Amino acid sequence: MDAREILIDAAQRPVDSSRQVLKDISADVVNHMPDDTHSSIAWLVWHSGRQMDAQLARLSGGSQVWTEAGWAEKLGLDRPAQDMGFGDQPADVAKVRVDDPSLLSGYLEAVVAALVTYLQGLSDTDLDDVIGHFGGSPVTRGVRIVSMIDDAVAHVSQAAYLRGLLEGWKIGY
Repeated sequence: MDAREILIDAAQRPVDSSRQVLKDISADVVNHMPDDTHSSIAWLVWHSGRQMDAQLARLSGGSQVWTEAGWAEKLGLDRPAQDMGFGDQPADVAKVRVDDPSLLSGYLEAVVAALVTYLQGLSDTDLDDVIGHFGGSPVTRGVRIVSMIDDAVAHVSQAAYLRGLLEGWKIGY
């Protein structure tokens, strides 16, 4: 198994988990913000896709699935299309509300499909390209991709934890 195959496998994991988190969930539960200040399941899954989508577009020089494939319109959020959730305050989180939770997993699936297509076109040496710097250290394409996947995994895991708190639900592995 080469590095790209590992990244493809890792990228697809949040999709599988989000499907389980959102299966048979009510709109009330998916949109609930604990204490009216913490992220909802809807926001957590939405942000998982948005951050990956925006970073992938920057990395590949392509367009975002959010706007190009019409997901902004499908979800119909009361937010500017360029928002990704970074730095959101509770009022911003509250604007990520859905009636159909399957739209959230659908968007994440579409973004991950775009990432998989991108990864399939890379070579191992492409993963070593330095694409920027952080804290004075070089950041490679491979490290950025791992960061994107890690962020999605973390947020979908938080969504699973939140569903457990709200409903006593357990992920079915």
